Amino acid sequence: MTAGVREEPREAVRPRTPRRLPLPTLLALLVGFAGVGYRLALLFADVPPTNSDEATMGLAALHIARGEGFPVWFYGQAYMGTLEAYLAAPLVALAGPSVLVLRLPTLALYALFLLLSWRLTRRLGGDRWYALLVVAVLALGADRVVKNQLIAGGGYPELNPAGAALALLTVGLCVSGPGARLPRWAAWGLISGVLLWVDPLILPYVLTLGVLLVARRRRELAGRAGLVLAGALLLGAAPMLVDSIRHGRNPVTAVLAAGGSGAAADWADRLHGALVLGPPLAMGFCSPGRCATWQLWWAVAFPVLLVLAALTAWHTLRRASGRPGSAVRVSAGVRLALLGGAAGVLAAYAVSNAAGQTPIESSRYLSCLAVAVPALLWPLWQAARPLAARRLTGRRQLAEVAGFGALAVLAGVLGTGASATVDVIRAAPGVHAEADRHRSLVDTLGALDVRNVRGGYWTCNRLTYATGENVVCAVVDDDLTPGFDRLPAYRREVAADPGAAWVAPAGSPLAARLDERLGTESGALDVVTVAGWRIYLPRR
Repeated sequence: MTAGVREEPREAVRPRTPRRLPLPTLLALLVGFAGVGYRLALLFADVPPTNSDEATMGLAALHIARGEGFPVWFYGQAYMGTLEAYLAAPLVALAGPSVLVLRLPTLALYALFLLLSWRLTRRLGGDRWYALLVVAVLALGADRVVKNQLIAGGGYPELNPAGAALALLTVGLCVSGPGARLPRWAAWGLISGVLLWVDPLILPYVLTLGVLLVARRRRELAGRAGLVLAGALLLGAAPMLVDSIRHGRNPVTAVLAAGGSGAAADWADRLHGALVLGPPLAMGFCSPGRCATWQLWWAVAFPVLLVLAALTAWHTLRRASGRPGSAVRVSAGVRLALLGGAAGVLAAYAVSNAAGQTPIESSRYLSCLAVAVPALLWPLWQAARPLAARRLTGRRQLAEVAGFGALAVLAGVLGTGASATVDVIRAAPGVHAEADRHRSLVDTLGALDVRNVRGGYWTCNRLTYATGENVVCAVVDDDLTPGFDRLPAYRREVAADPGAAWVAPAGSPLAARLDERLGTESGALDVVTVAGWRIYLPRR
């Protein structure tokens, strides 16, 4: 009864088992999607709040999209490259000017940073569970963190993914064969050059990773690899170099001036801003616009952990000295370079006057501390992992104490970050309401057929970008004298219009000064009030 039935080999009928992602990798993917989704929801809720500096980058994107100009620097200054404007320009051309289209590229940069950090953690010897922990820490989004990541105000959103990419490339250059290294040398140089143009805040990481490469690949750098690296670096920095040669500008001087070199701050204030407020704000442990006392515990933990992680990496490096090409030695060297870069970033901020003068807002200068998270948390994970896996040996009591202490710090990192993230969510309705009021202002100006206005600095470029330059605004100070216009052409256009209006937030010093000009006599102003704003129209 079996005639006509052909027996097949066992391998032919064995069903294939589909490859499944390991559980920690799947969880890391879900957490990463949650982090990106949370930030996308914030963008639709108009969080974080926009401002005229971000709108200035939007105006650059608008001009690029129209082919009206291709700015190298943030308007009104000779430093901070306009990479974000070039990334947003295609979207602005397609959808028109809005805060959302300006921030979609920065959201993509954040997603790239998560992916690169996960990969970097794995390449540095971390297991999948540790990589999940790193992603979870970076997925949290407190006030200062989401501002650094999402606001297209120049420099900050691109620093972290670029820093993680440089670290990954450094690992590859230290372990790969000679034939596979030239493209990596080119990529390393190109990213470094672009960073020099965009924002030099991440320069400490470039220097420490560069020192590691010189130490391990100096012979190779003396040949063709060095030429490739130098050529790619010059290409990446070309916008800055060409502009500096054409106009005789020195971007280094401009950057130093931006750090507050013209006004001295007390050293006590600098150290308090840099060492007490800076690390908690930069790492996402503080509420919107402030740091509660209980949220400052990271100011103590951060330097201790930085030193402990550096000593751990150095000990591993020395222990593996007999194996110069080993992956363990390379990962320890890269971890040490990342920690050195983080220390350099913190030191550069501590000596700046900005740390003492405006510590809450200027903590954005520490945003790239996040690049070092895979190296910074490593000793905690090493101490906690045996406890979680019940693999304690030797000095059991000491290991248990260290393990429980490490778990407590890691729980504090996640718990404090989650609490600060919840604070952002709670504040979102108020931020959204303010954005709605600004949209009402734009609509009212359109209904009144107002085309030229005067207003404060934090009003003008935001208003001009929101209207796609249908309304042009010139900056005035509270005493009605001309203020700082990043685009002088706007002032000339407004000055030529005798019917130019004034715009001020209700209750502001500028509104109080303009209220003095209300009346029925010739030359007086009429006022139209709309949702928290006052529009002053010349009497005709």
